[in-house]
Amino acid sequence: MDQEEEQEISRWEGYVDWRNRAALKGKHGGMAAASFALVVEIMENLAFLANASNLVIYLSEYMHFSPSRSAVHVTNFMGTAFLLALLGGFLSDAFFATYRIFLFSAAIEFLGLVILTVQARSGSLKPSECKPGIVCEEVDGSKAAMLFAGLYLVALGVGGIKGSLPAHGAEQFDESSPQGRKQRSSFFNYFVFCLSCGGLIAVTFVVWIEDNKGWEWGFGISTIAIFLSALIFLSGSPTYRNKIPSGSPLTTIFKVLVAATINTCTSRSPSNAVASLTTSPVSASEGSKDKSKETTSTSTSTETATKSFSCLNRAVVKMPLHSALECTVQQVEEVKIVLKILPIFGCTIMLNCCLAQLSTFSVQQAATMDTKLASLKVPPASLPIFPVVFIMILAPIYDHFIIPFARKTTKTEMGITHLQRIGFGLLLSIIAMGTAALVEIKRKRVATNSGLLESKEALPITFFWVAFQYLFLGSADLFTLAGLLEFFFTEAPARMRSLATSLSWASLAVGYYLSSVVVSIVNNITGSNNHSPWLSGSNINHYHLERFYWLLCILSVVNFLHFLFWANWYKYRSTATSD
Repeated sequence: MDQEEEQEISRWEGYVDWRNRAALKGKHGGMAAASFALVVEIMENLAFLANASNLVIYLSEYMHFSPSRSAVHVTNFMGTAFLLALLGGFLSDAFFATYRIFLFSAAIEFLGLVILTVQARSGSLKPSECKPGIVCEEVDGSKAAMLFAGLYLVALGVGGIKGSLPAHGAEQFDESSPQGRKQRSSFFNYFVFCLSCGGLIAVTFVVWIEDNKGWEWGFGISTIAIFLSALIFLSGSPTYRNKIPSGSPLTTIFKVLVAATINTCTSRSPSNAVASLTTSPVSASEGSKDKSKETTSTSTSTETATKSFSCLNRAVVKMPLHSALECTVQQVEEVKIVLKILPIFGCTIMLNCCLAQLSTFSVQQAATMDTKLASLKVPPASLPIFPVVFIMILAPIYDHFIIPFARKTTKTEMGITHLQRIGFGLLLSIIAMGTAALVEIKRKRVATNSGLLESKEALPITFFWVAFQYLFLGSADLFTLAGLLEFFFTEAPARMRSLATSLSWASLAVGYYLSSVVVSIVNNITGSNNHSPWLSGSNINHYHLERFYWLLCILSVVNFLHFLFWANWYKYRSTATSD
C-alpha cells in the first residue's frame, strides 16, 4: 500500500478542514478541537446574558417603558434570538457549514453591541431623564429605532451562534467508537457548564458594572467579549473538521410530504412495502454513500421502509409523476425521524415559558426587596447566580460520578437516557412555579403588614426568598437543555443535525413568546367586568403575580403528563440507547 492510499484511508469522509481540504484522522477533530467551542461559549454567553438578564431594568429605568411593556420587549428580544437559531442551523446544514456561520454571526452580534454601546454612552440618543411630578415619556422615534436595531442585530447574531456552535463542537468526535460517543456526551454536559460560566461572570461582574458604572460599560464589555470569542474560535481553525453541507434538509422534508400526499391521492402504491433502496434509480448510490457515513450508534435502517408513519412510504414509487418528486427510502426514513422528535420538542416549550419569568417578573420582584448582603448591595439582575453556581457544581458531578454509576447499574452506554433527563427537568419546573407562588404570597404579606404596599421602597424581606425559584428553574434548565441538545443531535439524521440541535433553542424562543401571549391573555381575561388585570400597573405590588405563578404551575403539570405519553411512545433510533 503506497503513501497516497494510506492518506486516503486516514481521511474523515464527508469532512474538510478550514481550507476546504480533506480532513485527516489524528490531525482534525477530537476533544482538543471541541474545547475551542467550549471556551468560545463562555465568552459568547457572557456577552448575551450580561444584557439579557438586566435588560428589563435598562428598558424601564432608562428607556422609560412600563414594567409590563419592558417585560414584553425582553421576552420578544430573547425569543427572537433563540428562534433565529433555526436559521443558523439551517444554513449550517444546507450551505455554509457551522464554521462559517459562527464567524458571520459573531460579526453581526458585534455590530449590534457597538450600536447599543454608542446609544448608552450618548445622552442625546436616549430619552430625557424623568423629573419629579412629570410623567416619563418612553423612548420613541429615531432613538427607539436605534435601540431596537441594536437589540435585534444582537438577536440575529446570537441566533446564528446558538444554531452553529453546539453542532460544530459535537461534530469533532468520532461517533463510530464508544469512546467518541462518550466524549460527545461529556461535551454537551460541559457545554452547559461553560454556558453557566459565562452567565456567572455576566450576572455578577458585568451586571454590577452596568448598575454602578453605567450601561455603556456593560455593553462595551459585551462587545469586547464577542470580539475575543471570534479570535479564540479562529485560533482553533487548524484542528477543526467541518462537515460538508449536504443541501437543504427542508427540501427533503417538503419533497417527501408532497410526494406521499400526491401518491396517496392518485392511489399510487409504493414500490414494495419494504422496498430495497436499489428499487429506486438513485437510491443505490445514495444508500451506499450514506451508509458509509452513518455510524453504528446513529444509523437508521435505510434498506427497508419501517412501519411507523406508513403513509409516508407512498412517497417511494418506481415511476413518480415528476422526477422532482423522486424519493428514496432513506429520505423517507429521515423525515419520519424528524416527525418523531417534534412532540418531544413541543413538550419543552412550557418549561421555557416558566424560565422567561426569571428575566422579567422575578427580577422586578427582587427589586422591591432588601438586596443587601452584609455591606454589599446586590443588583436584582444578579439573582441568576444561584442556579448558575448550582449548574457549575452539578454538571461535573453528573458527568464524572452519576453517569458512570448509572452506566454500571443499567449496563448501557448512556446510563441515563436523554428523555429521562428532560423529564426530570420538567418535573423540577413544576416545583419551581409552586415555590414562586408561595414566595410571592409571602412578599406581598410583608408589604401589606409593613404598610409599603403603595410605596416603591425596599421591603423588609431579603431577596434570598426569590432565589429558590431561580434554583429550581436553573436545575431544570441544566437537565433539560443538555438532554435536548444531545437528544436532537444523536437522534437526527446526519444531514439535519445542526437544524435539529437548533430546536433546543427554538423551544426557548417559543417559550418566551408564549410567556408574552399568556401575559396578554391573562390580562385580557382578568381585566374584564371592571376588575383590575392581574399583571398591570406601575407598581408590581399591585399585581396578582402569585395567581399567575399558580396558573403556570398547573399548566406545567398538564405539560408533564403530555410529555410522559410521548416519551413512552418514542423509540430511540441509536443502537446504544435502544439497548
